[in-house]
Amino acid sequence: MMRLRAVEERIAARYPEQEMRCPTHLCVGQEAAPVGVCAALRPDDYALSHHRSHGHYLAKGGDLDRMIAEMYGRETGCSRGKGGSMHLVDLSVGFLGAVPIVASTVPIAVGAAFGARMRGEDRVAVVFLGDAAVEEGVVHESLAFASLERLPVLFVCENNLYSVQTGLEARQPSGRAIHELGAAHALSHAQLHGEDVFAIHAWAEEAVAQARAGEGPSFLEVLTYRYLEHVGPYEDVELGYRTREEVDAWRARDPIAHATRALADEVGPETIDGWMRAHAEALDAAFERAIAAPYPEPEALFEGVFRGTSTRLGEGT
Repeated sequence: MMRLRAVEERIAARYPEQEMRCPTHLCVGQEAAPVGVCAALRPDDYALSHHRSHGHYLAKGGDLDRMIAEMYGRETGCSRGKGGSMHLVDLSVGFLGAVPIVASTVPIAVGAAFGARMRGEDRVAVVFLGDAAVEEGVVHESLAFASLERLPVLFVCENNLYSVQTGLEARQPSGRAIHELGAAHALSHAQLHGEDVFAIHAWAEEAVAQARAGEGPSFLEVLTYRYLEHVGPYEDVELGYRTREEVDAWRARDPIAHATRALADEVGPETIDGWMRAHAEALDAAFERAIAAPYPEPEALFEGVFRGTSTRLGEGT
């Protein structure tokens, strides 16, 4: 989690330089879900994400250099510089993709789990989604199909209360917790607070074991909070859709501070300080390498993409 926080804060610091020419959605404050869940996965398991994807990618084993290079649009990026922050893909670590269209990766995760089972593999698929994703019909279709087929897939909903600047109370029925949607589709389900990475990891280990054993999918709602604006590197309290008091209350339950307190007696403050120094040094090198890397050649624009069919018979490609 310290690594994710250090990476995101460095991106926020460098973003105003206008060299990362892509929108960026930071996950500062939300680190416990990706770390707790992905630590329970094998390297060959699948993970998919949404627009706030940096933490998921790194927690799944993604390469820091390739991610930073991707944000700078360089050829050495994990999507060869074509995707930017919101389109991270790295098949070498089972990260099938991040897509900004809300809920669009949920059925892909179900398909990945279905495919693994058809091939006789014991791989598990995890998809991270936001609270707004459950307002899309495809999520419910995916939950129903996964439950019916008892597929090895984990649905992890990071409920940070807001869809851009619209609060949960304006979008969903009052008195109904999101994780209860899992119950409606006969999935194992739970709700945990996003400050407690240890509880999230314990849930994930159990859910992964259940999925790998053929006992079906699970749904987790993580109550969490983004400290920064919906898209961009700044705070946004001045916009008026949330208060300073609310932001401060969530910062007081910070997941890094919670984990640090829990580990202080075990590893000591010197070790924790050493981790932070090591992360900072690795970040310096990653940014230097990204900036020094070449941009993709123009002819690479049409590589790795689907090409449409011509409306004139015989000219399709």
